[in-house]
Amino acid sequence: MSGGQKQRIAIARAIIKSPRILLLDEATSALDTESEHIVQEALDLASAGRTTIIIAHRLSTIRNVDMIVVMQSGKVMELAAHDELIANEDGLYKSLAQLQQAFYSGEVDRVSGASYDAGQANGHNMNRRLSWPTGSSPAQSLMGDARVNDSTKKPTVGVPSFKSYYLTDHTEIKAKTRTYVLFFVALAVLSFLFYTIQHYNFGSMGENLTKRVREHMLTKLLTFEIGWFDRDENSTGAICSQLAKDANAVRSLVGDRMALVIETISSVLVSWTMGLVISWRLALVMIAVQPAIIVGCYTRHALLKNMSKKSMREQSKSSKLAADAISNFRTVTSFSSQDRILGLFEEAQDGPRKENIRQSWFTGLVLGTSVFLITCTWSIDFWYGTKLMVERHITTKELLQTFVIIVMTGRKIGEAASMTTDLAKGSDAVASLFAILDRETEIDSDNNVGYSPGEVNGQVKTLDVDFRYPSRPDVIVLKGFSLSLQPGNSMALVGKSGSGKSTIIGLIERFLCPVVGTVKIDNRDIRSYNLRALRQHIGLVRQEPTLFAGTIKENIIYGTETASEAEIESAAKSANAHDFICSLKDGYNTLCGERGFQLSGGQKQRVAIARAILKNPAILLLDEATSALDSASEKLMQKALDQVMVGRTSVVVAHRLSTIQNCEKITVLEGGGVVEDGTHASLMAKGPSGTYFGMIKMQQGGNQH
Repeated sequence: MSGGQKQRIAIARAIIKSPRILLLDEATSALDTESEHIVQEALDLASAGRTTIIIAHRLSTIRNVDMIVVMQSGKVMELAAHDELIANEDGLYKSLAQLQQAFYSGEVDRVSGASYDAGQANGHNMNRRLSWPTGSSPAQSLMGDARVNDSTKKPTVGVPSFKSYYLTDHTEIKAKTRTYVLFFVALAVLSFLFYTIQHYNFGSMGENLTKRVREHMLTKLLTFEIGWFDRDENSTGAICSQLAKDANAVRSLVGDRMALVIETISSVLVSWTMGLVISWRLALVMIAVQPAIIVGCYTRHALLKNMSKKSMREQSKSSKLAADAISNFRTVTSFSSQDRILGLFEEAQDGPRKENIRQSWFTGLVLGTSVFLITCTWSIDFWYGTKLMVERHITTKELLQTFVIIVMTGRKIGEAASMTTDLAKGSDAVASLFAILDRETEIDSDNNVGYSPGEVNGQVKTLDVDFRYPSRPDVIVLKGFSLSLQPGNSMALVGKSGSGKSTIIGLIERFLCPVVGTVKIDNRDIRSYNLRALRQHIGLVRQEPTLFAGTIKENIIYGTETASEAEIESAAKSANAHDFICSLKDGYNTLCGERGFQLSGGQKQRVAIARAILKNPAILLLDEATSALDSASEKLMQKALDQVMVGRTSVVVAHRLSTIQNCEKITVLEGGGVVEDGTHASLMAKGPSGTYFGMIKMQQGGNQH
């Protein structure tokens, strides 16, 4: 609806209410002249018999009221009816009525005087102003900013104007307006082109840099030793965060922030140069006081930004509580703990509320001070600019041009300076990235230097090995540990959790380096091998096998250069995985999902065993390879593994002792060393005094129970 239509509906709503007191605040301001007369008659009828208060600027609409109050600057200047007020020739109401009548009849030029600014020597500033003779009323003084004293000979200094709207010739107005419009259109096109080129170039540079940084980081991370990833600060979440956030922080630093810095520097140089050319005296003063504007703008932006971050940090506790309550809704409901959760949530909100109140006082004080500093600098600028105008050194146009140009630049500098925290974050991100890129790994699997064996016999030895994890330097995992395994034999490692069984697997794979001692394969120090070539002859199945987001077939052939369909199926059959794979809708082309979540634990483990079998390694490492299988599948799997281990050097880590009874050698670990070793029969022959015997009896008792 138009403004007039809405206003008439509002008037109708007020009339139908039939109130005792009727308040009309510019009730006909949005109506055209014809509609105004019609509605005015309706309002006159509606006002009859009611106490009515009317606020109006159109004096023609209030002639029939009982009393008119004329106000100026918050004071009552006149109080009477229309006829009495209009009869007062020197009255304020009379002046307003004449002025309004002249305005609506197009006789402004008759009421107001036009003067030419003869005081401007440059001849290009012309102004039209309303002037009133000496002795005019207060209302008349509102229409001009100076009175003309007929008794003085000084010429009237008009207010200069550089806008085309004050010209008298309509043709000249159109020509000037066209010129300015074309100028601003050209400026907009140039700005669009320059900003597009700037942001495209910096954006493209930043994205390419992000891509390169992530590629180099991932490449470098894949060369690090396993021990580096065991540290708390190098967890999976932290590394993923670095890949995602730090790379973006570098892009933001080099792209967005550097673009802002260059834009700010160029703006400062151009604006200061223009200001000095237009009015060097005023420009020097404004540049001298500009640090106050910069400080004020910087403080305002930085403080508001910091306050928002603090508020978010304070709210994190209550947000975490709410998230936990919602995610564990069944538990909360089962214990009828809704009131308790709400109470805890209210307590968690109490701290942020007090902190926000404290910050509000501080922020209000600082923001008020910053605005005060900015206002003071403007006052100084206008005071000195006015002084230069009085002394005829500059014109009003030059004052406004210099002021707008330099003040806007000060704001730009302040806003750019508020980004220093982002620059600091970007610098920290750069330092973090280069700490990774410049790090030298202790075990470099990509190093081509070293012995590359064509074949591996499979002899494994460890000699007086001491080992402790870098993340736990005070805990000794292995102390003087030695073992010897001949090619084609199988060895089982048993013992309590934390006794070092999986650590030995890591040493043989050279995921880990011993602090003291040597690990040898085929009587050659493992450190002298080309790791990539050596690991081609080692197969590993861990307790928690890792599958990738691909098909089952892709996961089985992972790490193998070529494999036929028959070889893949043979490996799957050996791992007792072929039947369950064929029962799936897509068979070997079934997607495993992220980390293999589409498959059960036992299915993932069988796929991992098939992958190891397909590799046909000389050394097979099984770290709890059947832990996720049910009893029936375990028996079938154990038969398959017994067949696979024939002719291979095999190291088996197991807690289910029934799965390692056929190994040629069983080593019992405790406290980082070997306490017993031998075959299953020889260890059982030791009776109740033997550690292995006790472990067997304990498991048998648990199974019987």
